[in-house]
Formats: sequence, C-alpha cells, structure tokens
Amino acid sequence: MPELGKVGGQFFRETIYPHLGTDREDVRIGPQAGVDFGVLDIGGQALVGATDPLAPPPGLGLGRAGRCAPRVVRAAVALLLGYPPLPAVGFSLPPEMTDAQFGDAWRAMDDRARELGVSVATGHTARYAGVQFPWVGAATILGVGDHEEVIRPDGAQPGDALLVTTGPASETAGLFASMFPEQLGLDAETVAAGQARLDDVACVEDALALAEFDTHAMHDATECGVQGGLVEMADSAGVRVDIDRDAFTYADGVRAVCDAIGVDPLQVTSSGTLLVAIDPDDAERAVERLDEQGTPAAVVGTVSAGEGVFESGERLEHPGSDPSWAAYDEYRSER
Repeated sequence: MPELGKVGGQFFRETIYPHLGTDREDVRIGPQAGVDFGVLDIGGQALVGATDPLAPPPGLGLGRAGRCAPRVVRAAVALLLGYPPLPAVGFSLPPEMTDAQFGDAWRAMDDRARELGVSVATGHTARYAGVQFPWVGAATILGVGDHEEVIRPDGAQPGDALLVTTGPASETAGLFASMFPEQLGLDAETVAAGQARLDDVACVEDALALAEFDTHAMHDATECGVQGGLVEMADSAGVRVDIDRDAFTYADGVRAVCDAIGVDPLQVTSSGTLLVAIDPDDAERAVERLDEQGTPAAVVGTVSAGEGVFESGERLEHPGSDPSWAAYDEYRSER
C-alpha cells in the first residue's frame, strides 16, 4: 500500500478482495481493482453506487471548495448510468470549523446539486477531535437504472477508439494556482489561466452526452491522473491501450503550472477528465458533441488485444502514488 493515496491493485487483490463478506447473487458487480463502483440487482433494476472522500481544500475559499468537493462521486455514477444520481453525504468536521464556514460550503454544494437536478438522499454531519482539513468526510452516490444502461470502466474492447475529455491535469493546475499563486513563480496572466481550470473540474454533463453514443467504457482520471486511469482501464478489461501524447489537449495554464511544481501532467489528479473507450465510428461525432457544450476532447489512442498501456512502444506503469501529493506538502510547508 502506498504511504499516501488509494491502495494499489496488488494490495487490493491480496488483502481486501478475499474478505468481502458473504457472496450474494444480487451483487452483480462487487469491488474490483480499477472498477470504482458496485451494482446491485433490485427487482430487476440496477442500483449503482460509488464512494469517494470529500476533501474541500480551504485555501480555495469554502464556497468554491464546496462546489468542487462532491464532483468526483457524482461523476462516478453519472458515468455509469448516463443521468444524475442521488448522494448520501457524511461530514466529519474539524472542531475549528465554524457553523458559518460549514454553511458557506454546504450552500455552494446545494447550488451545484440544483444545477444538476440532484437531491441529497441522506447524510451525517458532526465535529470530531483529530480531524484535519481537507479530509472531512465521504460521499456515497446512488443511481437506479436498467442493467443494460450501465457503462462500465472495464468495458473497453479491441477496436475501440480512446477519447479523452478536458485534457490532463486541469484539476491539479487549478488547485495549485488558486492555493499557491505567489509561490509558483509564474506571471499573473498564467496564474489566472491556471486558476480558471477549476471550472473544468466537472464532468457530469459530459458523461450524459457520451452516453448518447456507442460508448463501451468510461473512467474518471482522479488520483494518479490519466496514466493511472488508463492502466486501470486496460488491466480491468484485459486489453492493450496505445496513446499518442501529442494528441492530448491541454487547457491554458496547465503545462506551465505542472512544470512549475515539477510533475508530469499525465500522472496527477485530473478530476473532470474522462477516459472513454468508444466505437471508432462514433468518436469524432462525440468530440463534436462535447465541443458544442464547451468541453474540449480529443481522440488520443486505440484499444487492441493484449495488455498494458503504451506510448511509442514503451509501456507505461501506474504511478502508484500521485506526484501532486508530495508537491502539495512541499508548497504548504513553505507558506
């Protein structure tokens, strides 16, 4: 297990997977490495659920952080079913967080939920000693639909085109430019461009659009970014993925911020970026559809029989631990 970040596939398979309780027929998709959701059969319908931490960075301002915090888990279920889900939200707050601060963050989350037609189903909120920002809870997102509507992250098929939305590292660039603007050593225009990238960290609408096409797999590029997500997609589907690094789109400010903090943009957290295996006949139409709603996208590779992720014939491994974590600790210690 890495010292920071989510556990790796080997640890999951050796330590977690053998001990998941009773086998039940209604669990259609249970926990798997690289598959960050589960599916239950409830009276012939698919109940899809995904759980992720809530980590609103206070350096963003609590209102903006509140809008960002639940996006990952909402996206996870929207990816699978193609429509907005229902969240259950649990907050374990640090004692120093005031009622007014929590209220600001919660109202911002409410604003975004209303934009998406999402209703909070249940939750828990409390203060506890020993809790520290930004890790203040978790959310489980639920959605109900037909089993055949579920788009799995492990569904990539040989012959698929690989499409990537938004581009790598927008989330990382947005976070660092917003929290450490003076420490980056960049000009004001570049910092402002990086800060604007936080507006890219939303992909529910993109998932809904992609569900209109012959899409075989979708996966969100969170911890360890595009490279980590592609390795998870390839391993879970048992396929080979070849990518062209030059084909990726990069939003303004991303490369500059990643260079400043010394990270590879393909390896760092990229919430808002979707990795999509799609029928090649639909790929360009999907790119055009996303462009119509303001999301850049590009076909960056192909899926074939085999295993692993390759760039120019060289195999890419999972980063293991997201490099932006170490950069965050370094910059925070210098404040």
